[in-house]
Amino acid sequence: MLKVGVFGVGHLGKFHLNNWKDMAGVELAGFYDPNDTTAKDVIEKYQLRRYNTAEALLDKIDAADIVAPTNYHFELCKEAIRKGKHVFVEKPMANTMDEGREIVKLVKEAGVKLQVGHVERFNPAFLALQGVAVNPMFIEVHRLAQFNPRGTEVSVILDLMIHDIDIILSLINSDVKNISANGVAVITDTPDIANVRIEFDNGCVANLTSSRISMKKMRKIRLFQRDAYIGIDFLEKKTEIIKMKTPEDTTNFTFDIETPNGKKTLAIANPVIKEVNAIKMELEQFRDAVVHNTPTPVNEVAGLRAMDIAHQILHKIQRGTHTI
Repeated sequence: MLKVGVFGVGHLGKFHLNNWKDMAGVELAGFYDPNDTTAKDVIEKYQLRRYNTAEALLDKIDAADIVAPTNYHFELCKEAIRKGKHVFVEKPMANTMDEGREIVKLVKEAGVKLQVGHVERFNPAFLALQGVAVNPMFIEVHRLAQFNPRGTEVSVILDLMIHDIDIILSLINSDVKNISANGVAVITDTPDIANVRIEFDNGCVANLTSSRISMKKMRKIRLFQRDAYIGIDFLEKKTEIIKMKTPEDTTNFTFDIETPNGKKTLAIANPVIKEVNAIKMELEQFRDAVVHNTPTPVNEVAGLRAMDIAHQILHKIQRGTHTI
């Protein structure tokens, strides 16, 4: 039985508690949260033991689930890893690149498992692409949210855009060649809206727009490649593939277009979207990696790479060397 402790039981932390408490092979040992009001609510609702210090809880568990605000990630990760505990930590893995690099070093030295909570990897709309050949050369991303004070301890880059940075890096097997960026701080002291262009060595270009001060919500990625257009709607859980029809295609949804080379037939496919609890799935895969000593799906190296691109973007914005 894997003994798990949750560090930070605010809005997202409660989602984690709900999934851990009924998970097979897991014993939810308790939680740590310095906020007395939040802690009282969790004790009453979950009948779960509260620990007064992070160290006291770490001594009772095998794995730490860190859902505290980003500025607490490093110290909690460091303390857990040094005690030989496995770690699940919400994105971003740490607040600074030096902290992120230190976590990677500590994980390697301790030989523990670490997984970063890039939950969009487990979104059913993204999972629907498994088995589909994805080799985009142009990517368009929009992630828009209405303002919420939660998460504003970091910029919109580390709060929202990092989801899409991680997804793109998981799809593109190439190094980043160049980044240009523009961002504006409207409500907080850090950028609340940003537009970014990432160019890869293989010629792929990704344009990303993220905002946490929009009137409507949107979480879409559009992939354009040599033989297809792929649209992923993370919010509505929908995926669409449009490509040139081949003799092997069995889809009934087709339409003809006139091109300089004559008439072409396009086929439209909507992959089956399975009902998936993304948070539960990522936590289950962390559990399995620990229990079976297998790699975590989003390890500390992937987490650091996403952080690296995010911080390069922030550096471009802060220096004012941006283009748009």
